Amino acid sequence: MPIVKYNALGDYLSSLAPSSGCNFFLICGDAFLVREAFNTLSAFLLVDGNREFDLDLLEGSTSSMGDIIEQTTTFSFLLSRKVIAVKNVPLFSAGNLSSEISYSKTDLDLLTGLIEKGIPQKHTLVMTCSSLDRRKKVFKAIQTHGTIIDCVVSQGVRKADLDEQRQVLQQICRNLLASSKKRMDTMAFNLLVDQTGFNPELFARNIEKLITYCGTDPLIGINDIKAVVIRDKKDPIFSLTNALLEKDAAGALIIASSLFKAGFHPLQILKSLENQVRKLLMIKSFILSFSKITSSHHFKRMNFNGFKQGMMPAILSHDEKVKKKIAERDVFLSPATVSGKDKKKSISTDLLLAPNPKSPYPVFLIFQKSENFSLNELKNAIIALGDLDYQLKSSPIEANIGIENFIITICKKGESSHATENQNSRHYL
Repeated sequence: MPIVKYNALGDYLSSLAPSSGCNFFLICGDAFLVREAFNTLSAFLLVDGNREFDLDLLEGSTSSMGDIIEQTTTFSFLLSRKVIAVKNVPLFSAGNLSSEISYSKTDLDLLTGLIEKGIPQKHTLVMTCSSLDRRKKVFKAIQTHGTIIDCVVSQGVRKADLDEQRQVLQQICRNLLASSKKRMDTMAFNLLVDQTGFNPELFARNIEKLITYCGTDPLIGINDIKAVVIRDKKDPIFSLTNALLEKDAAGALIIASSLFKAGFHPLQILKSLENQVRKLLMIKSFILSFSKITSSHHFKRMNFNGFKQGMMPAILSHDEKVKKKIAERDVFLSPATVSGKDKKKSISTDLLLAPNPKSPYPVFLIFQKSENFSLNELKNAIIALGDLDYQLKSSPIEANIGIENFIITICKKGESSHATENQNSRHYL
């Protein structure tokens, strides 16, 4: 069976014969494109059915392989068509957190056997994931007996990568504007891309805002974008630190390599890694202090509302104390001005757990990611970064090798220091 690119899915489905016998689909790649591809595929599969009854949705991070296979092979006396969709399935990445499902070799062998044996007629299994590993046995089984819908977009900074990203955004723009019968000139499109970067989810959301803002005006221009869109571009440095938070060594190494090829200075990359590790250390320190006066919290199991109500007040209180201490220090160190009034200095947001109190969701996310690291790992990491900084400034070492070695070290999973810290559940959240 073929591997179908996301932008050729419509043509592929229209050419698919009813008797093709394809009962397994894997959709992988960018979350926005995956969702769009799934909507297209489900509309095709359920064209004569009822989506409410014929479609069973499962969450891959909480559904065991046994449950998935049982759902797929169980016949219904009432339905003539059955589609089982499993979102965010960890096929090619082992979950290392107790709140997530991770598939063992036996689980993957069971899925491979199901695919090779054949899914029951009029049953279709659809899985979505964020990445592909072509070396896995299960991938080869899917490629042979199923259909893979490839929604992966290169995140690099080479011209070919940027061209591909631009084409994706252009297609999203065309689709959304066509449904609203509006147009956007090239200058406006370029400005919108500059404001958001390659973030299909955010890009589409901004276009929807612009469509609403323009009302009956058929043309979206630069002034409309300046009035509506807030700059939220995520540069490649952000992509690197985000991969680090996920302990995605392979992804972080690819991004770091792209940054070096694009001409980023090694100390710039090193500084971004240092800022992220320092932030995680601040969060760990706060968590350990907070856990001494209250019960432990597992942020991976906590929903956003629970975090906002239970944790944000304590976080904001902590930040206020930090601000007060900094202000007192500045008053002590800074002489009074000629007018007799103290100089007012802005406090660096790097020292705060919630730099923007009105936006608690990013705080919630980084608290979740902090669970991927132990305190000892972070202590060792900040020391290693200091040593690397000294080496880069004082000796002719290969900067890319030093940074890559650091990424590999900090992204290791299942470190002994991590296991030791976990023995004291009060101190591990």
